[in-house]
Amino acid sequence: QVQLVESGGGLVQAGGSLRLSCAASGRTFSTYAMGWFRQAPGKEREFVAAITWSGVSTFYADSVKGRLTISRDNTKNTVYLQMNSLKPEATAVYYCAATAVIGNIYSLGGYAYWGQGIQVTVSS
Repeated sequence: QVQLVESGGGLVQAGGSLRLSCAASGRTFSTYAMGWFRQAPGKEREFVAAITWSGVSTFYADSVKGRLTISRDNTKNTVYLQMNSLKPEATAVYYCAATAVIGNIYSLGGYAYWGQGIQVTVSS
């Protein structure tokens, strides 16, 4: 079992930056691939970014490439999402997710464990 807790969300002006963190419980964090998803009001949850267990490979949705960076620190059992040049359309609840088996990392179904989510609001 893995428990995930997101932090670092909040209100930011357009053009600003935020760094989300996701702290994971369990001694096997370093063996899990991690992902970030987001769900805007009235929309389906969508893939944002993912990172392999080693951190060597990262994957991004086309809409966020160049502005968001996913990283991880296996010594701290934490994965991060650095968000720069934020736009109002980035307003959403952001979820951290984990999987022990890399399948379709772009899909919700590819992850077994989910955090509760954290609100990010970008004002215009």
